[in-house]
Amino acid sequence: MKVKYFSDTDTALVEFTNNDVVETKEISENVYLDLDQEGNLVNMTIEHAKKNAELSEFSYQEILAKTA
Repeated sequence: MKVKYFSDTDTALVEFTNNDVVETKEISENVYLDLDQEGNLVNMTIEHAKKNAELSEFSYQEILAKTA
C-alpha cells in the first residue's frame, strides 16, 4: 500500500493494488473509490485531504495476533 499526497491540490491518493481500474465510485463529494474488474478496491482518492482526512498527521500501526 502506498499513500501519496499532492500538496498543490490538497489531494491524497491511497494505492492498494496495481490492478487496472475499470470503475470509479463517488462515495461522497470528496471521496472516490477505484475498483478493478472484479470489484476489488484499487485506489481511494480524498480531495481536500487536510480537512477531510486530518492528513496533518499520518501513522501506521500493525497489530500482531496474540499467541497463546
